[in-house]
Amino acid sequence: MLLLDDHGRLLLLQDSDLGLEPVAHWWVTPGGGVDPGESDAEAGVRELLEETGLEVSEPDLVGPLLERIAVHGYSDKVVEQTEVFFLVRVEAFEPDTSGHTDEERRTVVELRWWSPEELAETDHDVWPRDLGDVLSLAADPGRWRDGPVRGTEVEESSVPAG
Repeated sequence: MLLLDDHGRLLLLQDSDLGLEPVAHWWVTPGGGVDPGESDAEAGVRELLEETGLEVSEPDLVGPLLERIAVHGYSDKVVEQTEVFFLVRVEAFEPDTSGHTDEERRTVVELRWWSPEELAETDHDVWPRDLGDVLSLAADPGRWRDGPVRGTEVEESSVPAG
């Protein structure tokens, strides 16, 4: 989920891999797995509530903008997942993490709003690594109006995925 506030800032979560020494950290957009029987949009609505405390409905979602396969390497496994990106525009709010799962309580370090300038200048790992390109889709509805852009497979790893 690409969650943009009324100041043009993007909400990201700092996640971690506790199995690495030193612990690896990266910033990621809110979202997560699709439960059995859920659509991508339903999962996005649920994940935003769980991860940020924001309650939206499916009509609030713009997109899907992009669909692709991503491979993530962690200390204990390699995960291949389908990523589907939606955009949600909201007024700025203070995220609420009370809906986090036990795992998220262990691994999510913080949530914060990032300005475009901060994102462009950071030396932190941010996933998706091509976040600027993904965000540019939001400004160009002609590219996804008839269905999401089909992206190529990407590898975004804290450890080698091979």
